[in-house]
Amino acid sequence: MKCSSSRIPFYLNHITQLLLDSLQQLETMSRRVRRKLEDKGKDKIVSSSSSLDWTSLDYDAVLHLFTCLNHRDRASLASTCKTWRALGASSCLWTSLDLRPHKLNPSTATSLASRCVHLRSLRFRGVESADSIINLKARSLLEVSGDYCRKITDATLAMIAARHEGLESLELGPDFCEKITGDAIEVVAFCCPKLKKLRLSGLRDVTSEAVEALAKNCTQLTDLGLLDCLSVDEDALGRVVSLKYLSVAGTSNIKWSVASSKWDKLPKLIGLDVSRTDVGPGAVSRLLTSSKSLKVLCAVNCSVLEEDTSFMSSNRFKGKVLLALFTNVFEGVASLFADTSKKKPKEIFSYWRGLEDKASVDETMRWIEWIVSHTLLRTAESNPQGLDEFWLKQGAALLLTLMQSSQEDVQERSATGLATFVVIDDENASIDCGRAEAVMREGGIRLLLDLANSWREGLQSEAAKAIANLSVNADVAKTVADEGGIRILAGLAKSMNRLVAEEAAGGLWNLSVGEEHKSAIAQAGGVKALVDLIFRWPNATAGGVHALVMLARNCKYEGVQEQAARALANLAAHGDTNNNNAAVGQEAGALEALVQLTQSPHEGVKQEAAGALWNLSFDDKNREFIAAAGGVEALVTLAQSCSNASTGLQERAAGALWGLSVSEANSIAIGREGGDVHETAAGAIWNLAFNPGNALRIVEEGGVPALVHLCSSSASKMARFMAALALAYMFDGRMDEYALMIGTSSSASTSKTISLDGARRMAFKHIEAFVTTFMDPQIFVAAAVTSTPTILSQVTERACILEAGHLRCSGAEIGRFVTMLRNPSSILKACAAFALVQFTVPGGRHAMHHASLMQSGGEARVLRSAAAAASMPREAKIFVKIIIRNLEHHQAESSIQ
Repeated sequence: MKCSSSRIPFYLNHITQLLLDSLQQLETMSRRVRRKLEDKGKDKIVSSSSSLDWTSLDYDAVLHLFTCLNHRDRASLASTCKTWRALGASSCLWTSLDLRPHKLNPSTATSLASRCVHLRSLRFRGVESADSIINLKARSLLEVSGDYCRKITDATLAMIAARHEGLESLELGPDFCEKITGDAIEVVAFCCPKLKKLRLSGLRDVTSEAVEALAKNCTQLTDLGLLDCLSVDEDALGRVVSLKYLSVAGTSNIKWSVASSKWDKLPKLIGLDVSRTDVGPGAVSRLLTSSKSLKVLCAVNCSVLEEDTSFMSSNRFKGKVLLALFTNVFEGVASLFADTSKKKPKEIFSYWRGLEDKASVDETMRWIEWIVSHTLLRTAESNPQGLDEFWLKQGAALLLTLMQSSQEDVQERSATGLATFVVIDDENASIDCGRAEAVMREGGIRLLLDLANSWREGLQSEAAKAIANLSVNADVAKTVADEGGIRILAGLAKSMNRLVAEEAAGGLWNLSVGEEHKSAIAQAGGVKALVDLIFRWPNATAGGVHALVMLARNCKYEGVQEQAARALANLAAHGDTNNNNAAVGQEAGALEALVQLTQSPHEGVKQEAAGALWNLSFDDKNREFIAAAGGVEALVTLAQSCSNASTGLQERAAGALWGLSVSEANSIAIGREGGDVHETAAGAIWNLAFNPGNALRIVEEGGVPALVHLCSSSASKMARFMAALALAYMFDGRMDEYALMIGTSSSASTSKTISLDGARRMAFKHIEAFVTTFMDPQIFVAAAVTSTPTILSQVTERACILEAGHLRCSGAEIGRFVTMLRNPSSILKACAAFALVQFTVPGGRHAMHHASLMQSGGEARVLRSAAAAASMPREAKIFVKIIIRNLEHHQAESSIQ
């Protein structure tokens, strides 16, 4: 096969593993493929993805590989080349379709229609998907199964039935189908005469007309489930003579005297499910003794029946199986087989699955799997008192056994039941330790991890949920980690299926409670997976944020702390709104953990923690909570101690203090702690604003009003000075070029331009006002007439900010201010000249360094040109003359030295 190799590597790791799995199923491949595998040697084929020759795979091998992928991955793989695209559209790959992870709307359904000509089985979720099914134009559909069907109406169900007259199986549930009435059942009966299986949940009233329509028109109907209904017509059900299996589990208001006298005469009835009803001993006895065909009666969690102790202790139904809380379900099922004397009762299901000839019991066993899994889930959800003994002795084992079913819906339902039955208090996340340990004893953790590793997303989701709930128990969490569960959950957290990713995040959350698991979570890529999950679905942050906080707060490993703090910082800075910002701040212990990390002995940890607090301080509530958590004291201490640290740490510490100082109370507290937050913050922002990308971010995050406030009203001259310099950097034209370069649309560019123009006007107004405060009008008038040394000295004395002499600029920074002297804005020219005066004034700590940079860079020539330029404003000309004078002074000093 010819395939383009350039687009394949992204999928290689995943595909390689799937290929390994497929190679274990050689019996399903053609003899030609088998010979090829034998010739090449298995080891050669299953080598690393980098050495696989994908172009050598034949049609059958790749087709088998496609069958092991969900539809999203099939689409990705098919996009690699034309050959695989054509193969991905093969009709044999489109006989079944599980659309539950997706929202099926009419346009999507229409786009899939060409591939659904031979579609036989469809699973969907929700009313919108149900309404769109007809757009698939899958007239050959045989099986339809839907959940979350609470809003599905008679009209929708009737439309589905009318367009798919060949339907043999229709299932809607387990959510209650409250809007479906007997009228829709009649339409189904008329339109789908080949119907063999019908299972509906939560109907209000199943009328006699509806049941009789089924009896009359659907003569092949053998499996009928009317579960959790408010009312059914018992007499009419007795006339559906084709029935082999009937379930009315959870249905109320049944007249058992009528039911037992009618249903025992159904000539083909093999299995009857009356679980979770008020059936009594009399009706059960009559059904088991009078019916000639009935073999299995399931009556699990029937309180009236269980209250009769004499009935519970009797065993008078020879050749019949009663499945109840007080019977051994495994032994009852085993009695259906002729000879199982050498098999343990708990192995009966695996024994049946392994039989070569199981036709005589297969249909009944599959029905038992379905009804028992459904009843166990419903029982676990209601969590009635007094069932501990049942769950410990056989309930857990039953769920684990059913999770190995070949029926995917049984597997999923059993995994959900397992996740549910261990929880005894949802609000406090408490689980029953005895039940959790029972799952471990039965090998449940390994089984759940295997299901989580499945390619079926429905199984992944439910297995991950069960693992998450069980991992609340420390012993279970250890077993999960020891069995490789952290790697599996970290992988699932990257899933594009939201349900899968969220459940996996919940598992990592619970595992992160254990100190011994934190490093493993980080090493497995769990931190990045959690962050990506939250970014992908911003409204679903809870589990991921909590796990990150647990890692940041309690883990002793430097690398894990740094990753977790960085992740929280990134979350708080993400997007155009403060949704994530607020979510992180509201997570219990998050702010306290980050404040604590600013005191870490490791610089990287401190830097990330300070960065996270800086981002979080943009939210009003977060500012106050950070202060309450001791953030002011911690950040002032950090700012004072990091003068010799990296620029990144200095900037983040200053930025966090700046963010907190927006609150007046915090500003006072910062001053009380000895931290000049205004100077520190303004200096950090000045440094950041040198980069046009940073400058744009400062504008977008509301930095201009804050800098304007510092520039105009801070008590610190240095703070006002550096705020003015930051504003000058931001609006000297470089940021505008950057904003235009990254603009994605004309409307966005226009909006951004308008926004920048407004910020620029505000900035220029306050830069001009700041510079003006250092000018004496009378002296400047005199200096404009004659630039004598005395006059220039007076101007310098009036303009000089002594503390500015401690600032040290790079050649690029000095060069930028010199370039600014040629800016079209007279305000920026004056500001640049004013700044260069401060940096070169004799006596300044770094004045000689700055003068040397300007001399070596040939800036003196630019300065003389600026001083002579007619377009140069008066104030700027005077400042430039002072700068030239300062350079001459330093050059003379240098010559003497």
